Parts: sequence; C-alpha cells; structure tokens
Amino acid sequence: MTTQPVFPIELYWESEKTSRIPFMAYTDEALHKKELQRFFYEKHWCYVGLEAEIPNPGDFKRTAIGERSVVMSRDEEGAIHVFENVCAHRGMQFCRERHGNKKEFVCPYHQWNYTLKGDLQGVPFRRGVKQDGKVHGGMPADFKTEEHGLNKLKVASRGGVVFASFDHEVESFEDFLGPDILHYFDRLFDGRKLTILGYSRQRIPGNWKLMQENIKDPYHPGLLHTWFVTFGLWRADNKSELKMDARSRHAAMISTRGNAGKAAQVTQVSSFKESMQLKDPRFLDIVPEPWWGGPTAVMMTLFPSLILQQQVNSVSTRHIQPVGHDAFDFVWTHFGFEDDTEEMTQRRLRQANLFGPAGFVSADDGEVIEFSQQGFEQKPYHRTLAELGGREVENTDHMVTETLIRGMYRYWREVMEAA
Repeated sequence: MTTQPVFPIELYWESEKTSRIPFMAYTDEALHKKELQRFFYEKHWCYVGLEAEIPNPGDFKRTAIGERSVVMSRDEEGAIHVFENVCAHRGMQFCRERHGNKKEFVCPYHQWNYTLKGDLQGVPFRRGVKQDGKVHGGMPADFKTEEHGLNKLKVASRGGVVFASFDHEVESFEDFLGPDILHYFDRLFDGRKLTILGYSRQRIPGNWKLMQENIKDPYHPGLLHTWFVTFGLWRADNKSELKMDARSRHAAMISTRGNAGKAAQVTQVSSFKESMQLKDPRFLDIVPEPWWGGPTAVMMTLFPSLILQQQVNSVSTRHIQPVGHDAFDFVWTHFGFEDDTEEMTQRRLRQANLFGPAGFVSADDGEVIEFSQQGFEQKPYHRTLAELGGREVENTDHMVTETLIRGMYRYWREVMEAA
C-alpha cells in the first residue's frame, strides 16, 4: 500500500510587513484551529446578539462564538446570561431551537435541568431508585449541583448589543474597541431602543477572514458592485475616511454620498451601467437621519466576528460563524429603532434588499469569496497582494488603499506568532 507524502506545514511571509498574505492562512486546518483558540476563545469579545432579541424573562437565542454553540438568555430579574450549549453531564448540545421562551433548560438525553442563568437545579435519580426497600444507584454523596452548572461566559452589553467572552480575564469591552472605534459604535447604538426587523442566513464556502477583509476593503465596492457605483451610494470619489483602533484589529470605513455625477473615474469602470434604471425608485428614497452626523455610510468591522452596517437608512449586524477553515455561516440581523415612524421602518426594510444572501449588492461578495477560496486551495504556497496605497498601516482620508487589510494581518501575526 502506498501513502501520500506528508509535507511540513509552514506559513511563509515574504517580509515583516503584511501586504502579501500567504494563501495557506486560508487553507490550513491546523492553523484554523489555532485561530479559533486565540481569537474566539481567548482574550477577545465576540458578538452574541441584540438585547431586543430577548426582551422578556425566559427569552433565549441560540447562536455561536467561533465553532462553539452558545445560548443567550434573560432571567426572571431581567439580567442577560450567556452560557455554552453543552450539557455538564454527557456533553450534548441540549438547546436545538434558534429562539424561544423557557422557564428552564432541560437536556433531552438524561433530563438534567438548568436555570435561565445556567445553574444546574435538577438531576433525575440523584438519590437513586428505591426498590423492594433498597435504594439502587444515585449520584455520589459528595455530588453538588452548584459544581456542575453550564460553562458561563463573561458578558458585556452596550447600547443594546451583547458581547461575551470565554476568557473571564479579558480587558473591558471599551478598551477592546478603543476610543476611535467606540465613537462610531456609540454613534449607531446611542441608547435608543432597538427593534428587530428580520434575519437572513447563508453559508459561504470561504475562509471566515475573507468576510472581515471584504468589509475592510474599500477598493472593491465601486468596481465589483454595479448598484453602488451606478447609483452613487459608495464610490471611490466619495468623501471618506478609514480609521482603526490602536492595534489595527477593528476598523471603520466612513463615507459621505456625493452626487451621482458621471465622473471619468466612475464611467470608465465596467461595473458602471449608465442605462440601468430602477423599476421601483423607492430603493433610493433616502432620508438623512440626525444621528448620522454627516456620513451616509459607516461600515465597522469588530474583529473577529462582527460587522456593523449603516448604509444610508439600512442598519444591521452581520455575524461571522466559522465552519472549518473553508466555510462560515453569515447571519444578518436587520433592525430599526423603537421611535422610527412606519415610513422609516418600511424604508429600512426596502433598503435591506440591497444586502443579505440575495441582496442586490451582497450576493456579489459571497460569490467572489467562494471563488477566492477555490484559488487558494488550488495554489496553497502562493500569496495575495494587498499593496494599494503602499505597504504601511495607517488611517487615511480616502478609500484608494488596502491599509485596513494590512492592519488586520499585522494584528493577526502579533497574536498568532506569539509564544
């Protein structure tokens, strides 16, 4: 019997800079498992959901952090808890529903029973079964329910958005974001009560980092997305800024819509379709909102798992949930604000059709990520090139750069190459 040769796995960077990213960063399963540990399970805050998704005592949501299933619940006193969806008895993922309301969580395998806080409160046959005057079985005399609750995560909630961490020594959420990114987070989540408008889900056959890169990449929107460039929502000639936190892991792309004039640099790209017309012009029924403070679009990436979208009147969270090294689930939560008028709610819903799995814009992103992953797998010892705007990492006042991608991989190397 012959065996296939085993090649040593070595991630090769061409220099200390991060403008040339090895394909193997997207294709190696062992590297992916290390990423999960270092970015999702240690020293990071990860998105879980919105408080508005669990407004009442007993409400819960099942979601994921990295590749671990977790449950967010609201207890009888109104406090929010996040715990791992793994029974303390035999390890079963006991919660199967995505959303619901319960008085308690019961594992169907052996009926171990947990409170809304994740505490173990009931064990069948704990004291054995009495038969013919004799007690059979039961748990050991020193068994204590308080020592066998669910694995509880540290929770942080700000502006109605819930984050959690497996690492109870993690820095504060505010320090994790840093002042510049926190400013734009608070711009969107400014204390107004949120309302849930709907969800969409898709599985994209590509490495999870590619979606973070995609939203850190202002190079592609005016080239790939016909909708953006033709109707002027996001173009390279719009007034813009790119900002990062001090460690370059999080970023905000800030753009102010200009006139949809036919500037030369726009009409010369193939994605511009001069003849394109809308059958329903209400898609461009855009109403400025006071909280914008100028920018018409701010796209934030909170590393590792979250994208926050404000694209004119459409607002949503986008949650990245890895599934192996070559796929991820992408969950969109479209929301509005409790004080929105009915007209604004309909406007947000209408504009949400630009995004999501079949969105006029976002369908393009899912497709190019899939094709990129195919290229990486075909040629794993090659590298990408992210050198638009140079090889350095810096904030800019324009979008003709790939600095945010270089910044993300500077942070990636800092964490992944640490002892």
